[in-house]
Amino acid sequence: MKELIEYIARSLASNPDAVVVTEDIEQGRVILRLEVAPEDKGKVIGRQGRVAQAMRVMLRVAAVKDGTHAVLEIV
Repeated sequence: MKELIEYIARSLASNPDAVVVTEDIEQGRVILRLEVAPEDKGKVIGRQGRVAQAMRVMLRVAAVKDGTHAVLEIV
């Protein structure tokens, strides 16, 4: 799941080397924190949050396939 989010964010970002995804497990769910360069934050979030919402949906589908619950936070 971490690789999926990292791949999507690197594809969208102008500075792909600044993309960092960290994975934590809290209360039985996986929390992925996505950090990008300040100038790429708008690209990753998208207009009215549509890109971020699409990333969350894809993450949720991948998590269901693994039998877990996952959350994406954009820092």
